[in-house]
Formats: sequence, C-alpha cells, structure tokens
Amino acid sequence: MISKLNLPEYKFKFKKINDKVNIFDVFRKKYVILTPEEWVRQNFLRYITEEKKYPQSLTGVEISLKVGRLQKRADIVIYDKNAKPYIVVECKAPSVKITEETCRQALIYNTTFDAKYIILTNGLTHFCMMKNQQDKSYKFIEGIPEC
Repeated sequence: MISKLNLPEYKFKFKKINDKVNIFDVFRKKYVILTPEEWVRQNFLRYITEEKKYPQSLTGVEISLKVGRLQKRADIVIYDKNAKPYIVVECKAPSVKITEETCRQALIYNTTFDAKYIILTNGLTHFCMMKNQQDKSYKFIEGIPEC
C-alpha cells in the first residue's frame, strides 16, 4: 500500500485499528484509514507545508462543498491570509492517471472556491493550473508556487 512517490520522504505515525492500518493526520489531529489516496494526500500535505512553506494553520483537509445537489469534499484547500481559498489540490491514488476527468472535477470544485491555483496529483505526477482572473481561463504552469 505504501508506494514510493515523486515527493520527498517523510516520517509518519501508523496504528492498526480494527485490523486496518491508519495514518496519523496532523492536520485533522486524528488517525485515518490508510488508503492509496490518503497516502498521497498525507505526503502532499507535508510537501506543501514543509517544502513550499504554506502555513499549516491556513491548510484545510477534506473541505466540504456542494456541487449542485451533491455534497463533495476537496482534498486540500490552502487559504491566503484573508481566509480566501488560494490553492485547491485534488489527490488521486498513484495507480490513478491524472486525466481530463480529474481536471474537470477540480475545475468544478473551483467554481465554489474561486482559488487562484489548482493542483492535480497522484503522488507521481503533479500538474498546476493558474486561473486568469480577467477572463476566468486556466493555463498549466511549471512547478508549484512557493508561499
């Protein structure tokens, strides 16, 4: 289940609960079931806060939103100092390719958040898009912006 990702390696706390491996999420301050997608989310959270220097206090995990009548959750939302969403991150398991559908999902989520950046990652491949505030279009950019 724990696969090598295209991210720095971090140390995590694990615990077996009801015969399932759990990982401690320092952001939610609780153990959560370790799935391949959760592994990517936990590693990317550490990357964005430790390497890119976004404050943990401005980082939200599994943020609820409504898409039509459906209740959804954004994997990671990073807020600016005015509590406005700045980056929305969509995480997938390493075995899941980042496709147009993944991109569409993140763009739909961002109609609620209106963040400047959208990041798509499966832990192996990372894409970042920047929103043009004038015409509301998006373009792919190199790398992930620093805080």
